[in-house]
Amino acid sequence: MITVVDYGVGNVGAILNMLDYLGIDAEASSDGQQIASASKLILPGVGAFDKAMLTLRERRLIDPLHTAVLERRVPVLGVCLGMQLLTRCSEEGQERGLGYVDAEVVRITVPPGSALKVPHIGWMEVNPTGRGRLFAATQAPERFYFDHSYHVVCTDQEDVSATFSYGAELCCALERANVFGVQFHPEKSHRFGMRVLNTFGQLT
Repeated sequence: MITVVDYGVGNVGAILNMLDYLGIDAEASSDGQQIASASKLILPGVGAFDKAMLTLRERRLIDPLHTAVLERRVPVLGVCLGMQLLTRCSEEGQERGLGYVDAEVVRITVPPGSALKVPHIGWMEVNPTGRGRLFAATQAPERFYFDHSYHVVCTDQEDVSATFSYGAELCCALERANVFGVQFHPEKSHRFGMRVLNTFGQLT
């Protein structure tokens, strides 16, 4: 059973619909006790870093998340802003992140005169690094849907499991032990997103 953390910031319904289509047992919860005792977690997120962290704190969900992820070591998948929340901090705001990965979030910069735009919105091919389990079975190029202005910079490059090229090679997926994150939206990425969610659902 996957518990999708429902704290009012993220596409909870779309994620649940995709998991249901894949035949993966899942439910949304905003209950701290249920989150603390979950067997797997997905942390979605859309919007601003500070608002999301403040909402988690106001709803008293940070300690339950720590219990599940740090103490019980259950797999957690951060999606889009949810991936950014797994880091130490973001230059978008002042709040501390959850700190599950030694990383920070910085604004995307594009080369002067480039036709590239920020926010970055649209489909993009990703490049697995060969590290981590979410992309271990990938045999062919995969494309995912992105919508973001900030990206994660990992202190240890061994934590980066996939990148994409947008003016530079940027991290779009991370993995450290039981902590996973994807910057793209798997719930909007058709068969490629289905593969990622199905892979996460089968992790033990």
